[in-house]
Amino acid sequence: MSVFKDFINLWRADDLLSQAWKDSYEMMNLSREIFVQALKMLRERSNIATLKALKKRDKEINKYQQTVRRKVMTHYAVNRGDTDLESGMVLVNIVVDIERVGDYTKNILDLALNYPEAIISEELSEDLHLIESEMVSRFDKTLEAIHTQDAEVAQALISSYREQVNSISDEIVNSILTGELAFGSESRTAAVALYARYLKRIGAHLKNITTTLVNPFDAIGYIRDQD
Repeated sequence: MSVFKDFINLWRADDLLSQAWKDSYEMMNLSREIFVQALKMLRERSNIATLKALKKRDKEINKYQQTVRRKVMTHYAVNRGDTDLESGMVLVNIVVDIERVGDYTKNILDLALNYPEAIISEELSEDLHLIESEMVSRFDKTLEAIHTQDAEVAQALISSYREQVNSISDEIVNSILTGELAFGSESRTAAVALYARYLKRIGAHLKNITTTLVNPFDAIGYIRDQD
C-alpha cells in the first residue's frame, strides 16, 4: 500500500512536515516552469545572457530541497514520539528527484548554450518531437496527480513510461550509435542524441515521483509488474 495516502492530511495541518510538503510542491512547480522555458529557448536560440540567467534559477530549486530536508529533520527532532517516519522519508525522496530534474534541465540549457543552431524537434525527428511533447504533458499530469493524490493518473503515467518515453529515446540513441540514424552534421546528430537522453532521464525522475502514490516505500522509484 502506498504511504502517500496520509499526505492528504498534511494539506490540512500546520506543522513543519506539512510546510515541507507544500514547499516540495512549489519546488515541482518551479522545476516545471524552468523546464518549459528551457525547451522554448532551445527552439528559439535565446541570447547567452538569457540562457545563463535561467540556468541560475536552478539555485532556487536547490534552496527548496535544503529547506524541505531541514523542516523534515526538525519535525522529527521536535516530535520524537512521531512514529510516522515514512511520510518524511517520502518527501525527502521526492525532492531528490525534483532536484535531478533540475540538473537535466540545466543540461538542456547547456545544449542551447553550446550548440549553435536551434533544435526544433518536429523538424528533426517525429520520435524526438513525440518525446518532447510527452514530457511537457507528463510534467503537468505529475503535478496534477501529486496535488490531488490521484492514484489512477499516477498508475497510467507509470505504466506508459517504458513505451512512450524510455523505448523511444533508446531507439533514437541506439540507432545513432549504430550509424542507422543521422541528422546531417556530426554535431547535430550528437545534439539530438543528447537531447533524447536528457528528456528520458527527466521522464525517469518524474516517474519516480508518481510511484510514491501507488507503491509501498521500499518500491518507490520502481515499476512493479502487474498481477
